[in-house]
Amino acid sequence: MYIAMNQFTVVPGKGKEFEEMWKSRETFLGEVPGFKEFHLLKGENDAYISHSTWESREAFTRWTESEAFRKAHAQGGSKGLIQGPPRFSGYEVVL
Repeated sequence: MYIAMNQFTVVPGKGKEFEEMWKSRETFLGEVPGFKEFHLLKGENDAYISHSTWESREAFTRWTESEAFRKAHAQGGSKGLIQGPPRFSGYEVVL
């Protein structure tokens, strides 16, 4: 199993708008083989992490190369809501 996370630093006071943007967007994740689940996590100081679980690193890589990925990311919507690009982290599940 593989976990992919993007950490976003949201502009102060824009957290609710950021959450609404995620709630209203089409993810297209269900179209990609190997996808298991997605969560948007909220931490302190308007820090957010998108957390997706995949059957394997290869399944995640296929997602990043897919038409579904291009469609999901073409929606935009985070302009003016985040401070800089997200920071990606990927993890192989060992236990």
